[in-house]
Amino acid sequence: MEKKKSKIQMKALNPMVLLAIIIIGCAIATYVVPAGQYDRILDPATEREIVDPNTFHYVEQNPVEIFALFKSVTLGLQRASYVIFFLFIIGGMFQIMEATGAIHNGMTLVVKKMAGKELLMIPVCMMVFGCGSAFAGNFEEFLAFVPLVLAVCIAMGFDSLVALGIIFCSAASGYAGAMTNAFTVGVAQGIAGLPMFSGIGFRACVFLALMAVSITYVTLYAGKVKKNPKNSLVYEFDKGKESDIDLSEAVKLTLRQKLVLLTLLGAMIVMVIGIIKFGFYIDELAALFLIAGLIAGFVGGLKPGQIAEEFLKGCGNLLFAGVMIGLCNAALIVLEDANIMDTIIHALAGLLDGLPPMLSACGMFVVQDLFNILVPSGSGQAAITMPLMAPLADLIGLTRQTSVLAFQLGDAFTNVMAPTGGELLAACAMAKIPWGKWAKWLFPLFLLWWIVAFLSLIVAVQIGYGPF
Repeated sequence: MEKKKSKIQMKALNPMVLLAIIIIGCAIATYVVPAGQYDRILDPATEREIVDPNTFHYVEQNPVEIFALFKSVTLGLQRASYVIFFLFIIGGMFQIMEATGAIHNGMTLVVKKMAGKELLMIPVCMMVFGCGSAFAGNFEEFLAFVPLVLAVCIAMGFDSLVALGIIFCSAASGYAGAMTNAFTVGVAQGIAGLPMFSGIGFRACVFLALMAVSITYVTLYAGKVKKNPKNSLVYEFDKGKESDIDLSEAVKLTLRQKLVLLTLLGAMIVMVIGIIKFGFYIDELAALFLIAGLIAGFVGGLKPGQIAEEFLKGCGNLLFAGVMIGLCNAALIVLEDANIMDTIIHALAGLLDGLPPMLSACGMFVVQDLFNILVPSGSGQAAITMPLMAPLADLIGLTRQTSVLAFQLGDAFTNVMAPTGGELLAACAMAKIPWGKWAKWLFPLFLLWWIVAFLSLIVAVQIGYGPF
């Protein structure tokens, strides 16, 4: 009987099937939800196309036909091509470094030195990932670290959920409490007419509160799994996994391997400086990682042919992740082509009419978090919603800074919960765990995040969080 139960548990819905269901659901919605549009205008302050909040009108219904439904898949892949190829280059770089033995030996030494104090690794790593999101807007880049963190967690006696939690719970906390994230706070404040990155002190407090909650949650769960692996929610899925880190082997880094790790460290430092000081984004980061991969290959002793082979192998490792991201974009294309995206945001914004300031602030957050399911892009969501939320804040007695805070909190949490997030589904696929298991594990923390968000917004209303 137990064997039969295990087989049932092991049978999980393929992420591609889940996304196919979501895309079909979006297509059905195009026949039910009325089509509507806002006019777009060019905002001279940010040089971005934004929504004119006073121009919503219904338009002729344009439901998606069957051929267009299939066409949305290739269009989604094309739209996400810049992220997909960025991931390919990151995957290629790490595979080149892995081929030198530097990554494997380096991780083995770290795990050995952390013996007996493995739980200390969790807050350290989470603060690193969280700061990357809060200051530099890192998110897609973290996919490249999933195999590394997963290998370390399995070797330390944790499970796959701990590995994903270390990365994505930190990323969500970092985005929600972002201090200098140009893609969310920067764009939203520009549209709202606020000084760039103003109000950073209060957001730093929100960031630390969210990180404290996230670190505590992940660490407590990791401790339970460490004591008894059967406490793991993914015990059946992790049973067959073995880390390639052998703690019994004698490991010593060669000079070449040390140079490879220094190359990786140098690339990370340049990445942070480039993002904060020079505005690096996908193209610049891709070039940086490509350079780092080539340098690592040569200093690591690989021949040109080996570097090319390992690079292609690394690209292949992230192919599935790329397809997942493309399929998520296909769902959005279906909604946009049928002109029902604006109808949905208009209906959500209408729910806030007549609410008192505190409830309105919390309502703005809920609306943003729900809308984030449809538009996972932070800058894209800001361009659509902030032209509506900023003037709405003026009308109901909220500061515009509070409306920006509601936006950035709402832009974060569903990114790591909803099955429309290509990066999340890709990470689940890489860790070989079902999205449902991840969602079940994350749900209590998700509720805690909402509580922190509500409290933060209530305080923001009480103090008149500004400058205006």
